[in-house]
This record gives sequence, C-alpha cells and structure tokens, in this order.
Amino acid sequence: MASRLPPLNPLRAFEATARRGAVSAAARELNVTHGAVSHQIRALEESLGTTLFERNGKRLKLTPQGALLLPAVTNAFSEIAAATALMKQPETRGDITISCVPALLSLWLLPRLNTFTDQFPGVKVTLIASNDPEHLRSLDTDVSLLYGDGNWPDCWTRLWSNLRLFPVASPTLLNSRPLRSVRDLADHALFHGDDGREWNTWLAAADAIDMPRDRQHFMSDARLSTEAALYGQGIALGDNITASNLIARGELVVPFDLSVPANDAFYVACRQALRQSPIVKVFIDWLFAALEETLPEPQASARLHLRGRGGRSADAYRATTTPAKRLIPTSPPRKTRA
Repeated sequence: MASRLPPLNPLRAFEATARRGAVSAAARELNVTHGAVSHQIRALEESLGTTLFERNGKRLKLTPQGALLLPAVTNAFSEIAAATALMKQPETRGDITISCVPALLSLWLLPRLNTFTDQFPGVKVTLIASNDPEHLRSLDTDVSLLYGDGNWPDCWTRLWSNLRLFPVASPTLLNSRPLRSVRDLADHALFHGDDGREWNTWLAAADAIDMPRDRQHFMSDARLSTEAALYGQGIALGDNITASNLIARGELVVPFDLSVPANDAFYVACRQALRQSPIVKVFIDWLFAALEETLPEPQASARLHLRGRGGRSADAYRATTTPAKRLIPTSPPRKTRA
C-alpha cells in the first residue's frame, strides 16, 4: 500500500499551493524557493500521470483531478497533525494525591472533579481534606491547595484565588427570623470557621463590633460552619469561592451588601521536584482553567423583600449575583479559614 502513495514533499507543495492559490505564497509558507515548489508539483503530476493545476499566467486553478485529490490530502495532513499533537502531550496515566482545604474540597473541588477525571480517565485521584502545610513535605502528597499566606519555603507556590467574606444564611431561617439590619444578627447564633477574627473583621466594617453576641459556636473549619448555616442553625461567613454553588442554587442567601477581604488566600503548592511531573502539571492547569470558568462567582447581594413593616413574602430572601471583587487581603496574614 505504501508503494502506491505519492512522495510526501510534493504532496505538501500541492496542498499548500491549492490552499494559498499561488506558488509564491506556498513557497513562503514552506520556507523554500518558488522554483522548488514548482518542481515538486510537476514531479507529483508526473507521478500521478495527470495535471493538477490549470495555469493561466500567475493564477492557478485546480483541475477536476486536483479538486478530487485535495480533500484527501488535506484530511491526511490534518490527521497527522492531530496525532503528532497527541504524541507531544504529557503522559496522563497514573496516580495523583491532592491535599485540599476541607471547605474548598467539599464545596468547590468535588462538584467539579468529574470534569478533570472525564478529561483524564487514566488518572486515579486520591483526596485528603487538610490545610496542613506539612503535606508539602510528604512524599505521599503531590499537590496541595492551601489557605494561608503562601510562604512555604523550598516549595513551588502560586496564588490561586483571593477571597472576600460575607454572612450567609439559610433562606428558611431568615423567613422565620428576619435580618432587617446588621443589629438583628444579635438574634442569631454566629458560626465561626476560625478563632473569631473573621467575624470581628466583618462586624467592624459594618460598624457593629460592639453588637452583643450571646450565641457563638466555633468550628474547626469553614466547611462545618457553612454546613451549620445550611441546616438553618445560624449565620456563617461564606466566601466567593466555596459558597458560590450554594448561593447560585438558592440554598444560601447573602443578606447584606458588605464583604471584606479575607486574611489570607488560596494557593496551589507542591514540591519543586514535582512541578514538571506530567500528571501534576495537567492537574494544576485544570485547577486554574476551572476557576476561570466559574468566575464571576455569585456573591453579594441578596436583597430583603419586605411586605410592609411586619409581613413578609414567602420568597423574602432571594439571591442575586454580581461579579465578585477579588482583592488582595489587607489584614496581616493569618491561617484562619481552613
């Protein structure tokens, strides 16, 4: 079968000339001389025993035989180019272990993980819910998504996303116990995903730092405080990344048009030796691409829709979306939002 095929270079010259419409343009594309292209086309015509172009001065027109050959040649070159591109892609079969901030893992990464595994079916993923930077030094972990200041010496680190924080609540809870002003937060339990600094930052920005806070519950990470808010047990601080899906689905609403920059940010990090590993590279590239696809994230605001002073409609809290502003944190770095 191979012996019946015309030589490759004349076929390239023919395809480029037919596509460009002129020998000189084909020569520039192929980085050869005008005479070389003309010679290769004549050689192809002699090999096939037919004329491929009608020549009228500088203008070229395909003959019926040339028009018959061109699609087959074009498709063949396209398939060769596609196969070559696949050969040059990094190997994407094997195992990858990822440690990730618990809230980010549960509320952002898991809902999107199938888009990675569908794209790279040969990769087996192991997930660890943790914000411990020690995973960066573990030979058992390949990539870490951490909340912090990004200062992990001897590691490759890249900022993934800044965060803005704002109160979130179940619409069912707010329909029964409304928030008509910031001061009404005193009637609700406040859930902390840290040691209390984040709520202090938000309340200070709302000019309510002196508000009574009789019921406060502290949790080990923002995932738990967000889930407590989902169950209608109180108000948590959400952010424009991890709470975005819940807000978009109406499971959480944002009762106030006020957000504050988080103390730290989300970073992608790994050991320097792993940065160019094919599997690590494709996962990190996917992380940033997936983030871009989900922006702008739903954030502030959810408006209060009141019926008179006391009456409230059943849809009194209705989430709307505006682009999330991604600002550099202005507070001193503290690892508080695990």
